[in-house]
Amino acid sequence: MARKIGSRYTAHQILGRGSAGTVWLGEGPEGPVAVKILRDDLAADQELVGRFVQERTALLGLDHPHVVAVRDLVVDGNDLALVMDLVRGTDLRTRLNRERRLAPEAAVAITADIADGLAAAHAAGVVHRDVKPENVLLDMEGPIGPGGAHPALLTDFGVAKLIDTPRRTPERAAGRAPATKIIGTPDYLAPEIVEGLPPRAAVDIYALATVLYELLAGFTPFGGGHPGAVLRRHVTETVVPLPGIPEELWQLLVQCLAKAPASRLRAAELAARLREQLPGLAGIAPLEVDEPDSDETEPPAAPEEPAAPARDTPRRAAVSLVPGAPARDGANRDTHTSMRVPAPDELAGGARGTARAPRAAGAPRPGSARHRAEQRRRRLRLTLAAAATAVALAVAGYAATQSDPPSPTAPVRHGPGTGP
Repeated sequence: MARKIGSRYTAHQILGRGSAGTVWLGEGPEGPVAVKILRDDLAADQELVGRFVQERTALLGLDHPHVVAVRDLVVDGNDLALVMDLVRGTDLRTRLNRERRLAPEAAVAITADIADGLAAAHAAGVVHRDVKPENVLLDMEGPIGPGGAHPALLTDFGVAKLIDTPRRTPERAAGRAPATKIIGTPDYLAPEIVEGLPPRAAVDIYALATVLYELLAGFTPFGGGHPGAVLRRHVTETVVPLPGIPEELWQLLVQCLAKAPASRLRAAELAARLREQLPGLAGIAPLEVDEPDSDETEPPAAPEEPAAPARDTPRRAAVSLVPGAPARDGANRDTHTSMRVPAPDELAGGARGTARAPRAAGAPRPGSARHRAEQRRRRLRLTLAAAATAVALAVAGYAATQSDPPSPTAPVRHGPGTGP
């Protein structure tokens, strides 16, 4: 059913759902548009509506080939909506769910496009705060780039900032400081956000490097398991190398995943360095690594843990933490969350110093039925080897006791023609 959005736009059908709202295919005075209608609870927040209007100039001013342009902001009754360019294609999460991982050339080309878009946004003083595959759109009508990659565009600028800005809570009204919250998607949060520091441009670089790692490996470097464990890994653990990618590309990834924001590259430099890598990546096949095992700091699995799912089963890259989010199609995009900032002792607890290493392709997951069977076979082989060694030693000892060397007092027989 068609839905009027303000006086200029009509929303015709739902294209997708996210944690902040619903995206509709719409029509405006200049043709088709995408209309993102924010959640009802956000539209009912008068302070947020005020900030929404204040952000209008910054959001409308972003004009770049790799940024989905915001054409208008609509405040109309219970509707709070962003009217954006319509990109005919899919999002990067959908492609990852289908292919699990990309060839390095395509992954780097897509990441370079997004880095270009971030460079323009940062130059305008805008920080995205929620870079993730769900917020990267692939323009299927655009020219094919390196590795067969379609042009990539970053969307949802400003949404995280709108939601993140402190509101007039009961604690604030009473003059007390409200509890600090973390706004974002756990798998892609920079360490400084976890530690409660204000987000700067470097948080987008960290998140984009995490996306590149995921495009190459099929999983994020610090994700998986309980969200609290994910947040702690960002602060305490170091990323484990991925086998099969050039060393220069790996060092670029490591620099952009640095814990210290000042150590990371700026967006424009990252885009240029990534494009320099493209010629050497041509023809390299997608990596063959399996997702790492759960961290020991997470709740232990049941003794009879089922075997790992098939390799072609799509993995959700982030945990859905939207309070009260109803189950519906597209719920895997509800990955935006609000969490309390962990205390220093919580961040320090259980640190292992290094991230979980990816398993070799085809290796069993510890605790799985296949892993336990291999352990039993290995113990049997060791037992048989030990028994064979013991038997060999016993036989050698017995043979030594049966030998009869000449007695030193026995007469010596001389051959013919020899003297006494």
